[in-house]
Amino acid sequence: MSPTSLNIGILAHVDAGKTSLTERLLFDTGAVGALGRVDDGNTQTDTLAIERRRGITISTGVVSFRAGGRTVNVIDTPGHADFVAEVERALGVLDGVVLVVSGPSGVQASTRILWRVLRRLRVPTLVFVNKLDQPGVDPAGVLDELRQKLSPAMVPVAEAVRTRVTTGEAYPVFFGSAVTGIGIPELIARIVDLLPTPEPGAELRATVFKVERGSGGARIAYARVHGGTLRVRDRVDLFRRTGDGTVERSRRRVTAMTLAGAEVTRAGAGDLVRLSGLGDVRVDDRLGSADGVADAGLFPPPGLVSVVTARPGEETRLHQALRELCDQDPLLGLRADRGTLSVRTYGEVQIEVLLERLREDFGLVARFAPPAPVHVEKPVGVGEAVQFLDRLGPTDPIATVGLRVAPGRAGSGVRYELAVERGSLPRAFHTAIEQTVYRAAESGPHGWEVTDCVVTLTHSGFQPPLSTAGGFREVTARLLSLAFERARTRVYEPVDRFDLEVPEHAVGAALIALAKLAALCEPPVVEGEVARLSGSLPAIATADFRRRLPSLGQGEAVFTAEPGGYRPWRP
Repeated sequence: MSPTSLNIGILAHVDAGKTSLTERLLFDTGAVGALGRVDDGNTQTDTLAIERRRGITISTGVVSFRAGGRTVNVIDTPGHADFVAEVERALGVLDGVVLVVSGPSGVQASTRILWRVLRRLRVPTLVFVNKLDQPGVDPAGVLDELRQKLSPAMVPVAEAVRTRVTTGEAYPVFFGSAVTGIGIPELIARIVDLLPTPEPGAELRATVFKVERGSGGARIAYARVHGGTLRVRDRVDLFRRTGDGTVERSRRRVTAMTLAGAEVTRAGAGDLVRLSGLGDVRVDDRLGSADGVADAGLFPPPGLVSVVTARPGEETRLHQALRELCDQDPLLGLRADRGTLSVRTYGEVQIEVLLERLREDFGLVARFAPPAPVHVEKPVGVGEAVQFLDRLGPTDPIATVGLRVAPGRAGSGVRYELAVERGSLPRAFHTAIEQTVYRAAESGPHGWEVTDCVVTLTHSGFQPPLSTAGGFREVTARLLSLAFERARTRVYEPVDRFDLEVPEHAVGAALIALAKLAALCEPPVVEGEVARLSGSLPAIATADFRRRLPSLGQGEAVFTAEPGGYRPWRP
């Protein structure tokens, strides 16, 4: 990495002052001449009209400032749970994070969700306790709360050393105010001192973590360069994980590049750059090297799906607009089935955002039907099916194919493996089999997508010139369906993992309400006059429970939820 680059993220629960802190960092380092305010709608990172109107961050924003002789690139990430996938994508290109906690509010349920994500991804983290200027904030009390609810490794800044921060053995805690500037100089200085600088690679490697539309409609890509050098006018290899699980490769030419707000002709390891000329570039694409592309997009997809309609005559425009938005966030999963468009989402807020984006960016008035759950199937046991060349029926394609289906680890999706020599078939036939496996897994015996399974090619053979790629696709689809039936699959429903805080006297009513929605709860934890509940509930029920909160907690309940995988479905 260039010794002058450092990439950090700003994370927080809603209303902790995350965007305000970003604005203060920019202003105090001279990157901007005026201090932006969320209420005034003039911040540097919330650039979408909907973000300025709502006063929340929806898409990842990138800004830069200079400190300690280095360029610090700041990514301001969404704080709402409906956009947690966007947060995870951003974390994948960062060197460290500043987690913002509101001093008056302390550790919120959504703070714990973000903390779990940070620890799972092992991101070096600094904690900034904001709003110290407000009355009643007790720094010692907040530090104790951080240690109790997040990690006992929370330490005062004076005790922090870089090596322990890098390894996750210490999390320095700062106190200050983004509004008044208290504590900001120390935070700026220690960001540079405490966060690590990874070693760069020699070959070009870059990850696209954000895509937006330029003024002329062309796509603009934001990428983190991990190694090598990227130059304007270079033709670079672009790698993408396709819907059928294979890795697609193409060549693109970089026509323009912006670094830290200035046009440049080259970028090196550690730089966050804004790129033009990459055509239909998508989030999670890789430039220069395919390293990591096989694992791209493995965040759990949204568990809800809504049919989307437009006014008569605007169906084609709606399809094009949704495709553009889904390329900016691939997890939305646009599907077109016999003229019916559907989009997968995480919740109501995301649907509201999509409606406003369609209206403001594309001039379309759309309607989302009430969401329905997206179930999946998983194999219970092992199933095999095989067709041999010497046992063909009169209409069977000329091909030997054997497939074995077995359960995979949770969250692994569909994994394809070979138990035959790769040279046993021409490359085109291998490709036909692999692509068909991924496509055929989209509909299992119960009609849902099959996931968390391993499909192994156990037998192969062909007879030139009679064997064809089309024949191998036909045989593979038929045999995989039979193998799924023999393995037996079980239907699973999507669930959200939730955290709920209610007054102690309301915990009984909360438990009853959750039980009616088929939630599974862990034993309540009572701290003073507040009870905390954790557990899982069907994703389709999350919005319903959120609407019941005001009556359950007399306005004092705090509820957050995030995708929690799947559990067996009970009709």
